[in-house]
Amino acid sequence: TPLVHKASTNGGRLSLSPLSMFSAMATAGVTHTKDDLPDTQNDAVALPQELSGFIAGRIASNVGLFSQFTYAGADGAFGIDNVDIRFANTAGGSTEVIYGLTLNNNPSIQDLWNTTPGWGFPFIGSDAAPGGAASTVIDGALSQNVLGAGAYAMVGNLVYGEFSVYRSAFQGAAAPSSETGAIHGVAPYWRLALQKEWEHQYLMVGTFGLHTSVFPDVLSGPRDTYSDVGVDAQFESKVGAGNVVVRGAWIHENQTLDATFAAGGSGNASNTLKVLRFNASYYPKQWLGISGGYFDTRGSTDAGFYAPNPVDGSASGNPKTNGFVGEVDFNPWENTRLGLQYTGYSNFNGGKTDYDGSGRNASGNNTLFAFAWLAF
Repeated sequence: TPLVHKASTNGGRLSLSPLSMFSAMATAGVTHTKDDLPDTQNDAVALPQELSGFIAGRIASNVGLFSQFTYAGADGAFGIDNVDIRFANTAGGSTEVIYGLTLNNNPSIQDLWNTTPGWGFPFIGSDAAPGGAASTVIDGALSQNVLGAGAYAMVGNLVYGEFSVYRSAFQGAAAPSSETGAIHGVAPYWRLALQKEWEHQYLMVGTFGLHTSVFPDVLSGPRDTYSDVGVDAQFESKVGAGNVVVRGAWIHENQTLDATFAAGGSGNASNTLKVLRFNASYYPKQWLGISGGYFDTRGSTDAGFYAPNPVDGSASGNPKTNGFVGEVDFNPWENTRLGLQYTGYSNFNGGKTDYDGSGRNASGNNTLFAFAWLAF
């Protein structure tokens, strides 16, 4: 039978899947940067880079769980990763409505598409490679350190909407403290998307956003406020015997830095940050994937926020970082992926040459990453 029913003396019958809720994945890789990182061995090997266990599936009638627990090789530690607990139901009639509630710990991890930060391309990257100094708050700054509750609905398989609110929930601490800081009140997150499916094509266009006001390292006084607004799209089409998937997202962030500016941590009382990501994947065969993407981050010049420092700093105080990612994936079995990924930079932290004030060029951070990804 598809379901296992267990009698209850206190209420209705409990429906559970007979399939195991446990699964795992492991990733390993070798990272080569064009120029050596200071005091760091090049051609860094990670085994594992990540080792994750999953508990996912139905845990009660109309209630499901996705939970991930990860050992990160770079940290040498095991901890809680992404978690999403959902209630889902349907309403009949001429237009079907799927609706429910979500409880999760990472804004956008509950999303249905591969365009928002939680599940965006590239789907794997090197933990040993350098990255730009600037990123938006919605792009992982709150992940695993908040708890959010919200409601969502899909109407007629056409319109999707969600509204959630988040509150600080730091790991390794019983409650936020003056050492960790905290969200003031709650941080609202919203999502709206329109999708349409044809015989051989599919299109989604949407928008999402997050507004958060935080006490950095304190629990009172001035706050830093971030407002993120994004637009995204995903297009899929059959091409010959294969398929093409095109994805894109643009995020604009306004920063009001009352706390950081007062403490001397920024040169400006307010900044902006803009992030663009565009990528496409072609799957000519089930065992082969070819992907390419462009990324661009730019924003206000702020010598306090983006100070000179070897590799990860900026001599100009400008966060501009852009370039491309190319990847080839070979899938010899359904649960195994072997890949080669190359990341090239045109600008890094505001410059092409001597961007950090220590003589490093943007192209010196170009990275070749060979990886293996096993799910079981």
